Amino acid sequence: VQLQASGGGLVQTGDSLRLSCVASGPFLSSWSVGWVRQGPGKERELVANIRWGAGNTYYPDSVKGRFTISRDKGKKSVFLQMDSLKPEDTAVYYCAAGTGLGDYIVWGQGTQVTVSS
Repeated sequence: VQLQASGGGLVQTGDSLRLSCVASGPFLSSWSVGWVRQGPGKERELVANIRWGAGNTYYPDSVKGRFTISRDKGKKSVFLQMDSLKPEDTAVYYCAAGTGLGDYIVWGQGTQVTVSS
């Protein structure tokens, strides 16, 4: 399976963006798909995860209430709706998939999100 992420861009504080991640093949229902970001000079941070089969979601406190992850099984796609964006959300965002929360073995290329103040 290969992942293709898109949707990044330059926005202002308070704006919204929707990232998309399309898979080249099917995910196992037990798999998890997540979005991981890495800001300048920062460590990688998991910002959202969804269980492909059950649809259970996870968010860290830093984005809870602002970010929403969803999936479209028919389109083999995962989306990250990001609202009320802040400058500290500036990062390269990667979609990734694997057997559990944060346990990712397949990574897509990153998409840059820049939030200006």
